[in-house]
Amino acid sequence: MYFRITEDSVELVEPENLTAFHAVRSPGLGDAAFAESVRRAGLGEPVGDGHLMVSIDAVRRLAAGRVGPDWADGLAKMVAYAAGKGWVDETGARVRAHVEIID
Repeated sequence: MYFRITEDSVELVEPENLTAFHAVRSPGLGDAAFAESVRRAGLGEPVGDGHLMVSIDAVRRLAAGRVGPDWADGLAKMVAYAAGKGWVDETGARVRAHVEIID
């Protein structure tokens, strides 16, 4: 799964793909506009090193009604894997996503 972030929206793309987790933004979207879009959508918080701390609750909210019944278990496994790599915050509520800049 990945997040397509524009000035006007945040979209969860391919939520059923639990083997990928990142965000994409266009090169024309400045840092301040990117951060504002992320915050306005309740997705999480940019952390400044090319990453975004994504709310796991926001992932669930954006995927609701679009995934199968086993998805929640798969998400939990993905988050556990990320935690083992140090990619989950100390509260366990947010997971780190790499941000790619693409056209």
